[in-house]
Amino acid sequence: KMTYVESLSNPVNTALVLLILYYVQSIVFPSSSRPRSPTEVATSYEKSYSWMPANHPPTVVFQTFTPRTLEPFHGRDGGRILLAIDGKVFDVTAGRSFYGPDGMYGNFAGRDASRGMAKQSFDESMLTPVDQPLDKLKDLDASEIENMRGWIDHFSNKYITCGQLVENDAM
Repeated sequence: KMTYVESLSNPVNTALVLLILYYVQSIVFPSSSRPRSPTEVATSYEKSYSWMPANHPPTVVFQTFTPRTLEPFHGRDGGRILLAIDGKVFDVTAGRSFYGPDGMYGNFAGRDASRGMAKQSFDESMLTPVDQPLDKLKDLDASEIENMRGWIDHFSNKYITCGQLVENDAM
């Protein structure tokens, strides 16, 4: 039978015991280099690999919108930007450079963008006036419907679905 002293005479065993002692010490006595106050926590990836956002993003509650209640979310006032495609309302505020007032899709902000996305057209004529019934999209062909579904998949993966769009008189 081998004693503890004899087993430590083997260099591999000695190295393993030292490694275990090091890990136990680091768990029991953690490093004091951690930030002590919130001002020491990095708030951008340029300062540190591990960072925290400056503030928590706002909570989004799923809501029912009509064309009239969706329209104020156009982003012209610096506020939230929402748009709808096939009855789903997306919060695209994070994509302000695309969907904001100066973005290439800016005319879709606060509106039902279904027809425009399906037809790949950014013309104002693609938008149904907010006081009119929702566009039923009955005249779209299969490729246009598939194109619209592709946009829905894109938005669903990239942005928060924050509501549904219903007729003006439904609420």
